[in-house]
Amino acid sequence: MVLNVNEFRYINPAQRILLGPGPSEVPPRVLQSMAAPCVGHLDPYFLATMDETQHLLRFLFQTENALTISVPGTGTAGMEACLVNMLEPGDEAVICVHGAFGARMCEMVERIGGKLIRVDQQWGKSTDPEAVRKAVKGRGPKLLAVVHGETSTGVLQPLQDLSAIAREAGALFMVDMVTSLGGMDIALDREGIDVAYSGTQKCISCPPGLAPISFNDKAMKVLRGRKTPVLSWYLDMSLVENYWGPARKYHHTAPINMVYALRESLRIIADEGLEPRFARHKLNHRALVAGVEAMGLKMLVPEAERLPTLNAITIPEGVDDLKVRKALLEEFGIEIGGGLGALAGKIWRVGLMGHSSTKRNVFIFLAAMQSILKAEGAKIKNGAIEAADAVYKKVS
Repeated sequence: MVLNVNEFRYINPAQRILLGPGPSEVPPRVLQSMAAPCVGHLDPYFLATMDETQHLLRFLFQTENALTISVPGTGTAGMEACLVNMLEPGDEAVICVHGAFGARMCEMVERIGGKLIRVDQQWGKSTDPEAVRKAVKGRGPKLLAVVHGETSTGVLQPLQDLSAIAREAGALFMVDMVTSLGGMDIALDREGIDVAYSGTQKCISCPPGLAPISFNDKAMKVLRGRKTPVLSWYLDMSLVENYWGPARKYHHTAPINMVYALRESLRIIADEGLEPRFARHKLNHRALVAGVEAMGLKMLVPEAERLPTLNAITIPEGVDDLKVRKALLEEFGIEIGGGLGALAGKIWRVGLMGHSSTKRNVFIFLAAMQSILKAEGAKIKNGAIEAADAVYKKVS
């Protein structure tokens, strides 16, 4: 085969405003860090970088857990890493499902050979703790798992009651923090979370490709007491911990430059400070919602259960979902997401995560959406920018 290299374009994508469910915009400092020289995965410089990354991840997870690392892959790799290490065939696992990613956990439990106890809730609402309590009663589940910020619906799940239920049942409490870590105040040690995972491409504002995870001592005791080997060799934390720990035992060739990027993203978070960062995400969410509702649009999720980092907007009757999203991308360079599963064609998912969560982006989105919807003939009210601005002025 003969190839003409001129047939292949240079990588030069158009500049986008990333306001979808992920990835979020990546700061220039993070992109620049990825261009640093690649060294060996056991090079002293990289080993020191790994230690620093662990320290910064503990700061972000708000934990003292020794096994707090990143595994190669996106948030789903983190999900799988947690489940395959904690569960053995026949183990009971209670999974709270109020969106697509809770359902994904269920599929993984069944593939592992676990005994699935599924607690379903209508998409757009958080899981009722009483339903979980009833599901657990009379059983001895090994694991209770829930998605904290459900990316598919924009639902924020309260954790306190579920954490207490897990403790009462003697179960591990596992939390999906993919769309909340770095954008919301969620502390592993304070919340009683035994196992957690996230992804780099959401509120951390690092390119997709790594999944931060954290196991506490209780989870590590379960891991070390397994009767059967972890089903995934690559994601076996009893092996991986020896690479990230003092032994530095070879397990795999780490994605060197992605770890550089994660470390720099975490440095940016530490520079900003957790409390100001969380407040920024909440403020921009409130301003966006005020503008959306001023247009006459409705949010899918009740106010008390809304996820500030991912906003689910109900599509007005008669408006073409794909046509609006295409216009946003082609005319304004704005990317948002559509609905998944039963919500396909019914909602828009607008992310305000990490580097994308700014006043500028809120105003640009509201102005662009108002313009496009009017052009489509939708009955849209004026005043979106003014409503959002009023929110900002109250805190200035």
